[in-house]
Amino acid sequence: MSEHGWGPSGRDGRGRATAPQEPGDTVWRLRSRACWKEAAELLRPAAERDPTVALVRAELLIEQCLFTAANWAQAEQALRLAEAGSTSTEQRAAASCARGFLAYVASVLGARDRLDEAQAALGRTSALLPPDAPGRPLLDFRRGLVAENLLRDPTAAWIAYRRAHDGAGERGDELLRSSTWRHLAALALAAGDRERAREGFEASLRLREQLGFTVGVAPALAALAEVSEPAEAVRLRAEAARLVKALGGVPVWLSRQLSAVRAPGAPPDGRIGRQAQGPIS
Repeated sequence: MSEHGWGPSGRDGRGRATAPQEPGDTVWRLRSRACWKEAAELLRPAAERDPTVALVRAELLIEQCLFTAANWAQAEQALRLAEAGSTSTEQRAAASCARGFLAYVASVLGARDRLDEAQAALGRTSALLPPDAPGRPLLDFRRGLVAENLLRDPTAAWIAYRRAHDGAGERGDELLRSSTWRHLAALALAAGDRERAREGFEASLRLREQLGFTVGVAPALAALAEVSEPAEAVRLRAEAARLVKALGGVPVWLSRQLSAVRAPGAPPDGRIGRQAQGPIS
């Protein structure tokens, strides 16, 4: 598993191709191309009997909410199924971590503030996980998101992202490191350190391209544009806009920012809410 569910199982920790492994590779290919609904449907039969697969499916649908600012009910239903089926401490911790992330995404992009729910769920996850648990880096990353974009506490965010970054490196989770690189870089940029910011944004983009995480490349391109020379920034934003349009206008928040496509109206069960201080994921 990598960051929000099944990762590129047909690649090693550095993004190099290895022998394909199904169904992980199929789920990864769909996920990376913004086909979360199709990936979730592929996992539905197994999710009904296996709580681990149910959690992967819930994470996929939560990620869909992150990129589309919609489909909240589907994510909520899938997460409840995962929570109900969890029996081990590890499964309960993972489900709680997903609950905290959904509450965070809803607070940033959805119809109401769910900060208290996000903090409670992530705190519960921390209590369930031992210090060296495999789920710690993802938990630390999500705590960093809450600190950065909901609590407006860059110091706490930096500490959490740094722990997540180091932990992901130790475990070979390069997809998670692509996110920690970007958030550490954004904090460096906010502090006025453009050189360090550029290093982080370049590393994030490189990892996402190597892993084939296509849906995550446009945000990485747009971030790098922020620390690039004017001509290069124009090129990077144009490439980001091309990718957003090719993927049907996701992420919606970046689509609007880049004016790549006509922004869709607010979905009936969620809206673009408060402006995040930094990247939202």
